[in-house]
Amino acid sequence: MPDRKCSENEQNDCVMPVVRSANPIRARSLIRDNLEKQAGCLNLIHSRMPNIKVFSGTSHPDLAQRIVDRLGIDLGKVVTKKFSNLETCVEIGESVRGEDVYIVQSGSGEINDNLMELLIMINACKIASASRVTAVIPCFPYARQDKKDKLAGGEESAESKKLAKKNYDWKFRSRAPISAKLVANMLSVAGADHIITMDLHASQIQGFFDIPVDNLYAEPAVLKWIKENIPEWKNSIIVSPDAGGAKRVTSIADRLNVEFALIHKERKKANEVASMVLVGDVKDKIAILVDDMADTCGTIVHAADRLVEAGATKVYAILTHGIFSGPAISRINNACFEAVVVTNTIPQDGHMRDCPKIQCIDVSMMFAEAVRRTHNGESVSYLFSNVPY
Repeated sequence: MPDRKCSENEQNDCVMPVVRSANPIRARSLIRDNLEKQAGCLNLIHSRMPNIKVFSGTSHPDLAQRIVDRLGIDLGKVVTKKFSNLETCVEIGESVRGEDVYIVQSGSGEINDNLMELLIMINACKIASASRVTAVIPCFPYARQDKKDKLAGGEESAESKKLAKKNYDWKFRSRAPISAKLVANMLSVAGADHIITMDLHASQIQGFFDIPVDNLYAEPAVLKWIKENIPEWKNSIIVSPDAGGAKRVTSIADRLNVEFALIHKERKKANEVASMVLVGDVKDKIAILVDDMADTCGTIVHAADRLVEAGATKVYAILTHGIFSGPAISRINNACFEAVVVTNTIPQDGHMRDCPKIQCIDVSMMFAEAVRRTHNGESVSYLFSNVPY
């Protein structure tokens, strides 16, 4: 990485002047003072531009490798193993003293184990005297548990089904946890100095932290994919499968200069969608469903059926985080989608093998550029509206 250039005053201080003095003691004193100034200037440069190390957890090594390939560096050496009692053990295989450390770990797969592994890696680097530790978390774990007014575990949990069958009053939801805040506290206590993530389920999660959080957006990559892969995109309409995604779809629709629509879900009890009301005209248009994540895919499949009923010619779904748990893959295979497009914030190789409709957008270049800009002390706001090439 290039060193920071000294300002004009600093350069003047760092240059060794020619000392002319009739008094030899005075001359030696001036030389010593200037040497000390020069050393201080060099220390300032090196303290602001430490070396960089990128380590990968076990959740998404492919994304971490893509990031370091773009940065032109090697992936840091780390050994992760489990003891017979399933405790996680992490050993950092190289010195991180005074280094700018980035740890790539996504909230996917065995989420609890991966989260614990991330916390241990952060702490291991911190107590090994790393200058700064940044957690790169493409898909933030527990992001859906960001407030108290919903069922713990999500709408599709087995517990919510049991409670719905018993017809309990929904007031019990006031005792649900705010697990996203708990995860934020754990990351901070472990020693993280900075968080880089993408498309948080709720943007207010940034406020759960007392450290800087850079929330990148998949929107620029999504716009690029739409223009390159949907020939008739000018005759499209951007659709949100629920009211919560209205801001996201209006932003994309404005940048494409097309219309947008919303689908309003009405539930009489938990886990059962009583009706879906489409707000907007999709007749004879290509409908593009946009959402931040899809888990069991029940909502987007129902939304796709509703759009076809309303006269849409084709239906695409574009999702940032493709979790695809439970019956998701079979639902997509049986649905009327032309394609279901996701990013690689979560590993998608297995999902793409099982479902030919799933396509993947590579966002590693956005994370790599965010890491490079953070390391160099540059602004990352350029990435909010542009894809780095």
